Amino acid sequence: MKKIEVKTSATVFNTLSELDQEDQLLMNKAIEARAKAYAPYSKFKVGAAFLLENGTIVLGNNQENAAYPSGMCAERVGVWKVGSEFPGIKIKKIAITAASENTIVNKPVGPCGACRQTLSEYEINQKESIEIIFMGEVGEIIKTTSLLSLLPFSFDSSYL
Repeated sequence: MKKIEVKTSATVFNTLSELDQEDQLLMNKAIEARAKAYAPYSKFKVGAAFLLENGTIVLGNNQENAAYPSGMCAERVGVWKVGSEFPGIKIKKIAITAASENTIVNKPVGPCGACRQTLSEYEINQKESIEIIFMGEVGEIIKTTSLLSLLPFSFDSSYL
């Protein structure tokens, strides 16, 4: 038997103003997308903004449905929009933010497991890391240099 250690790292920022200009712009776009989310059941709104290598910003937000779990997360709405409208264009970074109508979300909200798996496919296929920046409504912001740093031991097409 052998034991391995998995390490990851992230940078934590206290406020949006600590981010560089590009990251601030991207997070502000994610906040705009969050405001347009359709979340009448959970009251938990999520917005995502994708910066592409050509400078285009693509937005996504969560879309709920009374027939749970027919809704979709902001990250998958956005990444599939990237894939359908900008095939072959690499994603540089993604900003994600969440807010609730029931409470103040004061800690960073990263992508759920299904979104991590979906986003990892894009990072693996483009053979370049995708930076992930995520926050709640207020409070700290976390930035990683790669989506795969959030998903150690990821599953990909090499297993099929």
